Amino acid sequence: MELDYIGNINEYGDSVVRLYNFKKSQAIKFRQLIKQTILKKNKPLDLNTVPFIEARNCNLVLRISPTDEGIITTDNKTFFCDLTHNAYEKMLTLINPFCEKETKAYQYLYDVDSLIDLIFSPSGSWETEED
Repeated sequence: MELDYIGNINEYGDSVVRLYNFKKSQAIKFRQLIKQTILKKNKPLDLNTVPFIEARNCNLVLRISPTDEGIITTDNKTFFCDLTHNAYEKMLTLINPFCEKETKAYQYLYDVDSLIDLIFSPSGSWETEED
């Protein structure tokens, strides 16, 4: 599994942090990490410390927040995904299909109005809006 940041993916200045290039077995491990670290222990999950995730040009820390803020950054290198407990539970359900079979589909992992989205994509691709 790889992690990267891609800036300015459309004319609105939106960006993405992307988890990609993974198989079903890594999706299962990732889902388990969210369950154990964030939801059960209520601790931040620093993806830079996860052995099966290779950070390409950024780092992402998933953490519980009182409100759903989405991904924030001050330097486009270190990103923090601040979501509520309920939003992380919903994220698990969004990851579930990737844990059941190999697929080329993709999924946005939260629905928050923010300039940076989090994409889960085994193939690395996703659709962007075209004029």
